[in-house]
Amino acid sequence: MKELIFATNNKHKIMEVSEMLKDCVTIKCLSEVGLSGEIPETAETLEGNALQKAMWVYERTGKDCFADDTGLEVEALGGRPGVYSARYAGEHCTFDDNVNKMLAEMEGVTNRKACFRTVICLIEKTANGEPATQDRGFSVRYFEGRVDGVILTERYGEGGFGYDPIFMPDRFAVSFAEMPLEVKNHISHRGRAVAKLVEYLRTEN
Repeated sequence: MKELIFATNNKHKIMEVSEMLKDCVTIKCLSEVGLSGEIPETAETLEGNALQKAMWVYERTGKDCFADDTGLEVEALGGRPGVYSARYAGEHCTFDDNVNKMLAEMEGVTNRKACFRTVICLIEKTANGEPATQDRGFSVRYFEGRVDGVILTERYGEGGFGYDPIFMPDRFAVSFAEMPLEVKNHISHRGRAVAKLVEYLRTEN
């Protein structure tokens, strides 16, 4: 079975993605391949950050790997926090810090439309390369997933992570944090991006 390094040590992400990829790929997290330290995330787009993180792993291992970056884009906030979602409340903030800031900023706001977007960047060694990367001997591919919904006025549910307790996807009456993992994986932004990755891995490998 193909082995991929996932550029994270986030146990929640690893659990979600491993479940979705278990039939076609063996996932290794950073600690399992002896990598530690802060991965840079200085790009201005989700695509840029995903590429930056995947390249950080590839340059240190030379092995096939992938990274994701996710942003919560809130219409009333002009698309914020977007690429800064993980550090919305400042460097070294917690999930609760981010949720608290979002609830405070959205207090009294009637337009609560929002969307989650995930971009996955996959880097694979290749014999011939591709036009943009042929001199380096690897290929780069992107897979995107999106889900629309609303920001709730308070937390609901104990599951999930990040903004899950205050995000309710369209056509559902519960937050991501109230959903069983298999349901969330089927309809979430990350689930949709991973589904495209799985489709590629099954057809191309």
